[in-house]
Order: sequence, then structure tokens, then C-alpha cells
Amino acid sequence: MSRIAWVVLGAAVTIVPAAAQPAPSSELSCHDKALTGSGPGFKSSQEESEAAAVKDWLDKARAVYSDADWTKTKEANVECVKQGLYSKCFATAIPCGTAKASAP
Repeated sequence: MSRIAWVVLGAAVTIVPAAAQPAPSSELSCHDKALTGSGPGFKSSQEESEAAAVKDWLDKARAVYSDADWTKTKEANVECVKQGLYSKCFATAIPCGTAKASAP
């Protein structure tokens, strides 16, 4: 019988609570599923990594709602993985907006 061992060396997961956001207003419609964005590679600054993740999420969300904004979301969450001095973050949220994006 073989055994599988999971080893994590120098890696940690940090969950960054999203800023308290009010519920989307009634004139907004929301997408049926959450989208996830992350910036390219690991960054030496967690703040830069968080900003890159939100920017990537926003690019994807604006393909659904042209007026999508990180402040107009449901279930917003940012999680970061740290490896040594570097971090990579992932922004996940359900985008909401008033203007559906036009099909490409």
C-alpha cells in the first residue's frame, strides 16, 4: 500500500476580509455565479497582489456588466497565498451592475 504525503513548505494562506459592503441596491442585477481574478505571478507586496487580483476580477466582471465595480458585488472575498516574502492573491465575487455588457 502506498501512502501519499502532502507537504507544504514555507507557504501560508491568508484570508483578507473584504471591506464591509452594503447589499447591492434593487436596481442592480447580479450574475448567476462568482468570478475569480488573480494578478500575474507572485508580488513582493501583498497590497500590490490584492490590487492586481481585484483588477483582473474587474476585467472579467466588465465582460458581464459594463458598469461592474468591486463595490457593487455579492460575496466578495480576497484570499492570499504567501511564500516567503512573496504573495499571490485571488479576488472572488459575484458581479452586479445595471448595464449588461454587449457580446463581443
